[in-house]
Amino acid sequence: MNQSQTTNILVVGVGGQGVMTASEILSEAAISQGFDVKKTEVAGMSQRGGVVSSHVRFGTTVLSPEIPPGEADILVGFEAAEAMRWSHYLRQKNGASGGVAMINRLKLEPPIVSLGLFAYPDDPVAAVRARGLEVHDFDAGEIARELGDLRLVNTIMLGAISDNLPFPAVTLKECIVARFAAKKPELGELNAKAFELGKAAGKK
Repeated sequence: MNQSQTTNILVVGVGGQGVMTASEILSEAAISQGFDVKKTEVAGMSQRGGVVSSHVRFGTTVLSPEIPPGEADILVGFEAAEAMRWSHYLRQKNGASGGVAMINRLKLEPPIVSLGLFAYPDDPVAAVRARGLEVHDFDAGEIARELGDLRLVNTIMLGAISDNLPFPAVTLKECIVARFAAKKPELGELNAKAFELGKAAGKK
């Protein structure tokens, strides 16, 4: 991708996972590179574990904040079933190109499951692969636990997509580190480690 094209990133998960924070950081990084950025969110009971989605679009000129189905370049799935539910938004493969799904294997049943409105799939990651999409799945929670803080899942997921962006991965890393180092210097260092581990996980 280059700056004349529009990059479409869809971030999905459940409330409390950091979906909106991830989209904010992505937007900040894109703005720092001179892109026009549009962002929108839909939060259903986000403080109670409800489903959350955020559209981030950037390029030379972006007119609408919403990504049309079939046009997402990157799907960031903080939760496996939510990634599956939104997978039709990814661009299908056309030769060597196509959308990329980065999926945390975490399975959390949102309220729509307990209410009987949605049956949780047996293997949501396999279902996304069955659509012929490029999928990279890993346990972001386990990586975060090894680092001693589950809140790092957000940074791990951003690290995972960093090599698929139209600007250097270090740009995104610097935005993340600056954001958290402003609170505590040690948080900056910890998030830098989480970013690199996420970047490695996203390549597997």
